[in-house]
Amino acid sequence: MADNDALFQEAIEALRAGNKSRARELLTELLKTDQNNATYWVWMSSTVDNVKERIYCLQTAFKLDPENAAAKRGLILHGALPPDETIQPFPINRPRAWEEKLLLEHEKPKPKGWAAVKASPVARLGGFAALGAVLVGAIIFVFNQVLTNQVAGPPTITPGPSPTYTLTPTALNATGQPAVVGTAAPLSELLEKPYTPTPLYVNTPRGPMSSDIYRSVKIASEKGDWDAAIKGWQEVIRVEPEAADAWYYIGEAYRFKGNPGSAIDAYQRALQINPSFGPAYVGLARARLMMDPNADVLSFLDEAIRLDPNFGEAYLVRAMVRTRDNDIPGALSDLGEADRRLPNSPLVFYYLAQTRVREGDLELALVAAKRSNELDVTYLPTYLLLGQIYAAQGEEEEAVRVLDIYLKYRPEDTSVYMLLGKMHFGKKDYEKTVDDMNRLIARDRNQREPYLYRFLSNVELGRGELAEDDVDTVLLFYPDSFEVNVAVVRMHLLQGRNGSALLVIDKMKSLAETDQQKAIAYYWSAQVYEAREEPDNAAKHWTLLLDLPKSAMTEEMRLEAEQRLAKLATATPTITPSPTRTPTKKVTPTRTPIPSKTLIPTKTLIPSKTPTSTKTPTATVTPSPSRTPTRTPTKTPTP
Repeated sequence: MADNDALFQEAIEALRAGNKSRARELLTELLKTDQNNATYWVWMSSTVDNVKERIYCLQTAFKLDPENAAAKRGLILHGALPPDETIQPFPINRPRAWEEKLLLEHEKPKPKGWAAVKASPVARLGGFAALGAVLVGAIIFVFNQVLTNQVAGPPTITPGPSPTYTLTPTALNATGQPAVVGTAAPLSELLEKPYTPTPLYVNTPRGPMSSDIYRSVKIASEKGDWDAAIKGWQEVIRVEPEAADAWYYIGEAYRFKGNPGSAIDAYQRALQINPSFGPAYVGLARARLMMDPNADVLSFLDEAIRLDPNFGEAYLVRAMVRTRDNDIPGALSDLGEADRRLPNSPLVFYYLAQTRVREGDLELALVAAKRSNELDVTYLPTYLLLGQIYAAQGEEEEAVRVLDIYLKYRPEDTSVYMLLGKMHFGKKDYEKTVDDMNRLIARDRNQREPYLYRFLSNVELGRGELAEDDVDTVLLFYPDSFEVNVAVVRMHLLQGRNGSALLVIDKMKSLAETDQQKAIAYYWSAQVYEAREEPDNAAKHWTLLLDLPKSAMTEEMRLEAEQRLAKLATATPTITPSPTRTPTKKVTPTRTPIPSKTLIPTKTLIPSKTPTSTKTPTATVTPSPSRTPTRTPTKTPTP
């Protein structure tokens, strides 16, 4: 046991010296001899390199000792346990400094004896009164020295934003100012209005020794040089080890770098120094959302607002989470609170626009998105949101305009090509649709919609061989889609596989529900039977098509059906068309081109969710005879 104590103390000293690997080795040896020691597991959690391992160590300690305050506090900070105000410290005879830092104020043991006297406000007041004269003289002396040497002193301690401004993006997954591809110019220099920096919320006075470091950190943050900012804040911590805000801003820098794990560690360090530091809870929520967009972080945000009701960003993030969870009234309430604390913030109007979109009110969403763009023309997500709203309203030119601006600065965001591809498909620009879908598939082969639109576009372009590359994938995801089955029939015809097309037409006809869909099904069935040289069945389906109401088809479709039926009747005397269907004008062998009414899905905002069902897309496909291939004499129809 004595050896274990010596090893344990050595491990603690190694950890305090920053030598995690040595501490981990020593604690591993200790756990081999005593795996049920909760204290060893808690300390081991400080030596591991990732969050999952840290949570595992803390959960093991918690299972061994459910009353271990340090383990419970660590699990709460990691989100593995809900916040609990009743945490009590485990009664031990040798309290350690690391455990003391994890205790909440009400968990700490009450001081006794001389410690109680020192902790008494009355006693402290008396002591302050006795030292008053000395302190006043010292303050005057230091103040004069500062003025003489022109050293900037700490700012006045007042609640609210600091008068020092720096570029601190606050949106989820935000990054620094983007530069245009091919240039070194940031967006703020190429657009008409400059970016307006936001003030630092946390206003902690900096001492004379750290004020110069702080200025360098501010410059690094303005440039988006997060590595330099982290290094600078670490220098501040060496001078001011109890500066909780320094750890908070280190967490922010890691978050902007896209490293949520390190960000969480920094936020937790801030809370170890000051458990009542509200902004750190907001940071934890944001970092967890980066790791899992569906993470349950409302408890962190509620705690942040309880501890710091004036922190506007807490309301902003909670509004975003409530919108995600379809709590529209709650989101709108939070946005109202955020607007009162962050007047004229572009982020408030950006999230308001998102909430209105989720609510279904595109008009109000557009007003809010435009206002966000007016307040900050450099905030790129607003351009994406505007493009989505314009596309949903059918204003394609405006949608393309704002999306072009977005893609100029975010060319790697291929998700935008889904939105552009749908618009190109709706305009029958199938070449561009294929290009857009190729970009998407090259980046993410697990999405469904890109394969659907590429398949349909290649069919419209008469590229049966290319369409065949996607047919299996599309049928796997959309087996009962009427439009997909029509396209499969057309693909087989393009490839000259008339027998394969015949195998699909029965399912295609069974999926037709409306008169318009029935007209399309009869049209392509007739085409298949003609390709197979089965005139009786072809005439039957042309007749079924003509028996439908005129509103179920285009005029071109009706005229072609009459022409084809008349030609079949001439070639086969036993088949007599209905007298009422006799064409009134001369039939020519040249077929009239039919405008193709292609599948135009309902416009949806991006990022859209991948369909999880096999429901038929909400659109219709009108046949295009120009895509029907001529019969090749060299091929024998398959039965």
